[in-house]
Amino acid sequence: MAVLELKKLKKYYDKTCGIEDVSLKLNKGEIYGFIGPNGAGKSTTLRTIMGLINKTSGSILFNDKELDIEDINIKEKIGYLPSEINLYEDMTIKELLNYHESFYKKDLTKRRKELINLFKIDENKKIEDLSLGNLKKIGIVLTFLHNPEIILLDEPTSGLDPIMQNNFHKLLLKEKEKGTTILYSSHILSEISNICDKVGFIKDGKIIKEDNMENIIKGNYTYLKIASKEISKIKKDLKLQIISETETEIVFLNNIEANKIISILGKYNIEKLIIEEIPLEDLFLNYYK
Repeated sequence: MAVLELKKLKKYYDKTCGIEDVSLKLNKGEIYGFIGPNGAGKSTTLRTIMGLINKTSGSILFNDKELDIEDINIKEKIGYLPSEINLYEDMTIKELLNYHESFYKKDLTKRRKELINLFKIDENKKIEDLSLGNLKKIGIVLTFLHNPEIILLDEPTSGLDPIMQNNFHKLLLKEKEKGTTILYSSHILSEISNICDKVGFIKDGKIIKEDNMENIIKGNYTYLKIASKEISKIKKDLKLQIISETETEIVFLNNIEANKIISILGKYNIEKLIIEEIPLEDLFLNYYK
């Protein structure tokens, strides 16, 4: 049974499409990477799940039941980190965390200490004096403090320095081990590839591809670089998309397995043959052409 499932979720602003028929499933203990450029529909999807904006149609299921975000018992099971953090500026961090803790009927002292130490936070500082990175760290603490079953993250590492990003990723992997389910929205593919089990690509409000991260990395195209004086004949034989070309060297976007390539090219005088994986950034761009 999926912990969170979206079925043909749609959001329109009058006649303008926010998201169109977004369907996805998140299983227990899974980190799902939700990736796309700015404006693709990532934040709209998360805000619709959280009830911050009303859906036009479709279903949002939590543990196989229609999600009622107003149910206090459901709210205790969800953590949400928006892309922009807005907090009570006249409070200190300690006052804010105390206020947040007061919503829950459980002792969060140990959890709070762990998170404060992980992100090196001084609780005596006032919210109004915090930098963007420190505001994001407080937002992360608030999101994870109550040990939610499912966590929705919208561009969670923006503003964090590399050390804090690394600490954050360690936290996510620990949560995964505990069985926490995480929807991780980002436009940084390299970040997603290191921690996510499954990835959904969204473009213009629609999911255009979904697969396991391992399949996306291994099962896609490669770059095929060939140096030869018979380039024109090789092009006709391979019939592959050309990335770059000179008189004696050519680079193809390749989806033919290595053994077959060698068989095809056996009749030619090849000076150099290189097959290499496509960098993740290039793979990302390939989906969004």
